[in-house]
Amino acid sequence: MAAEEGHHDSGSYVLHHLTNLKLDLQTMSINPEATGFWVLNLDSAIFSFVLGLAFVLLFHKVAKHASSDTPSGLQNFVEMIVEFVQNQVKEIFPHANSLVAPLALTIFVWVFLMNFMDLVPVDWLPGAAGALGVPYLKVVPSTDVNITFGMSLSVFVLMYIFNFKFKGVGGFTKEVLTHPFPWFLAPINLVLRIVEDVAKPVSLALRLFGNLFAGELIFILIALMLAQAFNGIAGAVLAGAGVLLHIGWAIFHILVITLQAFVFMVLTVVYLGAAAETHADH
Repeated sequence: MAAEEGHHDSGSYVLHHLTNLKLDLQTMSINPEATGFWVLNLDSAIFSFVLGLAFVLLFHKVAKHASSDTPSGLQNFVEMIVEFVQNQVKEIFPHANSLVAPLALTIFVWVFLMNFMDLVPVDWLPGAAGALGVPYLKVVPSTDVNITFGMSLSVFVLMYIFNFKFKGVGGFTKEVLTHPFPWFLAPINLVLRIVEDVAKPVSLALRLFGNLFAGELIFILIALMLAQAFNGIAGAVLAGAGVLLHIGWAIFHILVITLQAFVFMVLTVVYLGAAAETHADH
């Protein structure tokens, strides 16, 4: 019975940490069982907004108080990020465009901040929310597939805007219907293009979601190991191993969250660059 209870408690713990704070927009009530289009993951939306606002305010403050004589450490750090992103865009995007570099900077920093929430100990914020009467709280927006798909679909829309802007309606239509096969195989070309275009936002969203969700799950499982600290000698040993695993995984995860933000940014620029590229560019 004790084993079954422990298994049940562990399962409930994991499930609780993987459950969003869901707002049913039809009844305007918190309902963890709600599903469907009219359900908003309130925690993901709030943390995404707050982190995006923090990015805007921080960079605005640095830009407003920027000094060429005695730059602060924060200014140097921000300028380093901006220069890094600009260099990436120059190497990938074939045309001068006032939107792409700011967009790439926003994606990189925003996604990094959302990913960084995965390094906050898994019980801190949900525990504080529980003390205030909030039953569920997921603090990592990029572990919510709705958030990652929302961003990737925005990139998808921009791809088509860039296609029409740089190629025109006629040029884009011709490209879709005559590539990679000759014009008399236009239906096949169209199907291949649809598959190719749909695959881009799907892979973009699932790559970010999958990596961050797996990372969050590992932190939750490590927290279960730490919870065994007072459960006899074996529990203390397991908790000690959990501490080492937590430190090691947290250090490794710093690389993961940075890399995933970088990949999302680079692929976005690559997709927009491909959309802006015409046959005359070859």
